[in-house]
Amino acid sequence: MTASLVNHRQSLRNEASLRGGPLPLGHAPAARPLPLRLVPQPEGLLQIHTAPFRGSFAAVFSQALRTAGLGSRVLVSQFLKGGVDQGVAGSLWLCGRLQWVRPATPRCLEGPAAAQPVVAGDDPLAAVQELWAFSRDQMLAGGVDLLVLDELGLAIELGYLPANEVTATLEQRPAHLDVILTGPAMPADLMAMADQVTQLRRGF
Repeated sequence: MTASLVNHRQSLRNEASLRGGPLPLGHAPAARPLPLRLVPQPEGLLQIHTAPFRGSFAAVFSQALRTAGLGSRVLVSQFLKGGVDQGVAGSLWLCGRLQWVRPATPRCLEGPAAAQPVVAGDDPLAAVQELWAFSRDQMLAGGVDLLVLDELGLAIELGYLPANEVTATLEQRPAHLDVILTGPAMPADLMAMADQVTQLRRGF
């Protein structure tokens, strides 16, 4: 192709561009850069299910089962559900992807941690803190997609877990992770962090 023919075709393109009309036949339009598109990233939520009574766990557990059934990794930690002497080593597995853990103590944990004496090697405070340490490590490592912390607020209120450490850990959770806190007592700092709060009521 001669230089004069190239110049002629370029001149035709320029004229068509100025007129806003179509290019002459046989002349391909100049390639235009594609606009940049941002790929949406998954963003997890911090949800709180609370009630003035103990009973908000059932609906959350159903959600956890559905999530595991759809292929996600789920950890359910129940901090004050003792009486089964379970612990991390005795975790239950449901749907192949839901790990359900309760403290390694045969006692039912209803009162303050200070009122739970160590008897025959059974230390309720250490059992709850062991469960928290496991849950914390799974959270920070991003080892699960959904983390349910049942009666976490009550465990803080009764002195089993330090409030500052729990709050700081939740602030460091991976962006994709969904966390659900349940229970009748929830510190104000955790309520302020929540993306969604569900409150169950009776008598309405």
